[in-house]
Amino acid sequence: MSEIKLKKDVRSRNQQQADTNRRLFRKSGLLALNILGSPGSGKTSLIEQTARRLSSKLRILVVEGDVETERDADRIRALGIDAIQFQTHGSCHLDAMMVAQSLQEVKLDKVELLIIENVGNLICPAGFDLGEDLRIVVGSTAEGADKPIKYPEMYLHADACVLNKIDLLPYVDFNIEEFEAGARQTNEKLRLFRISCTTGSGIDPWCEYLQNSYTKQHNNMR
Repeated sequence: MSEIKLKKDVRSRNQQQADTNRRLFRKSGLLALNILGSPGSGKTSLIEQTARRLSSKLRILVVEGDVETERDADRIRALGIDAIQFQTHGSCHLDAMMVAQSLQEVKLDKVELLIIENVGNLICPAGFDLGEDLRIVVGSTAEGADKPIKYPEMYLHADACVLNKIDLLPYVDFNIEEFEAGARQTNEKLRLFRISCTTGSGIDPWCEYLQNSYTKQHNNMR
């Protein structure tokens, strides 16, 4: 019983901070993304491709969540994009308090697109709201096509799913129809994108989705 109560208390505190984050993001007029997926699915590569295409149209800030190192943030900074690295030192996910801590010194009214890359994991991050507007799950053809039905909570509360590494389809045993059917079985409202961060295929529709989402949110703030 004490373990259940502890879990409820942790989730309750996180939700309170997530709600605070969300109010702050809305007040600032930005669009906040929570990018989730397993290690190696291509989350950072997706952010790089997104930044290359949208940095001339939207002011972007990236928060990178990792257990250790600044490597992912350094990759984003190399593109001329501001990036904050948050090292969890063992925690398997970001929580709303970590995000708030990362943004303490940031003038959010200068940001239009906030991209938060969560720690690579298909289980823990799913249960923690960060205050994001859109939750994005990144999968890849290098993983099994059954991931959506094996890890349903990750897909259940997502707004969109990006299937990366479609350039590898001729070389891997991956059934794209099975993957997408499983994703829709878990969440029928899920928006699906097929992309390759290596070739750039499918990146334009993905970026158009983000631009339209930002415009819609910005107009609703007026």
